[in-house]
Amino acid sequence: MKKYIPLALRIIVAVILIQTLRFKFSAHPDSVYIFETVGLEPIGRIGIGVLELIAGILLLIPKTVWIGAGLTLGLIGGAIMMHLTQLGIEVKGDGGLLFGTAVLTFILSAIILYLYKNDIPFLKKKA
Repeated sequence: MKKYIPLALRIIVAVILIQTLRFKFSAHPDSVYIFETVGLEPIGRIGIGVLELIAGILLLIPKTVWIGAGLTLGLIGGAIMMHLTQLGIEVKGDGGLLFGTAVLTFILSAIILYLYKNDIPFLKKKA
């Protein structure tokens, strides 16, 4: 049971990251609005979408989980900061769903990174 929890967390975060890509890559009006508001449309929308795709894939590969979790923390940390400084908690009447999902994703990624900390090469203790 203990070994399935980290896998479940990885899958949850990867699904969250990957399911949002359809909005970014299809130039959904809400996604365009968000990235216009923060001054990153269209390059930022597409670039961040590509990085989220990479992070989602890295989370699913056992040897690269820590990289995917770290990348996700950086990306989602940036999204949270944009919500707190420019967008607001609620975006276009979503009731804070997008912000809440970002916070959840950030927390789960931090837990994943903690669980896989021993896989980070530059943190390994030398014998």
